[in-house]
Amino acid sequence: MRTWDEPKKKRLHIEIIPMIDVMMFLLVFFILISLNVIPALGLKTKLPGAAHAQQLKPQNNAIITLATGDRMQLDGKDVDKDTLLSQLNQLKTTSKKLVIIIRCDEGVEVKRLVSTMDLLKGHGFQSVSIATKKL
Repeated sequence: MRTWDEPKKKRLHIEIIPMIDVMMFLLVFFILISLNVIPALGLKTKLPGAAHAQQLKPQNNAIITLATGDRMQLDGKDVDKDTLLSQLNQLKTTSKKLVIIIRCDEGVEVKRLVSTMDLLKGHGFQSVSIATKKL
């Protein structure tokens, strides 16, 4: 009788070292982002508080940020008044209803906020809201 040597079955095993490396990278990036070492886009603003703030429904929004020092951004990009209107007009033609949300820092003068809202209303933008944080 003749016998053949059966090959030894290899046991499957999971390599744990690459998983540890991935988890360490995730931990490092999480810590860096939570400590604001990696800067977020946009201007830092401290929104005014309101006790009766409403939650907005997701829509086609354009977010204008007014910060101290006459800085203005549209969706995270620096703009001036002329380019603001041209970019908003482009957004208005591509969508049915454009909702403009103004994020205004506490230190910005009310005069500047009102003049921005008046500029928008004067150019035909009817849906303008002011962002606040809920107290």
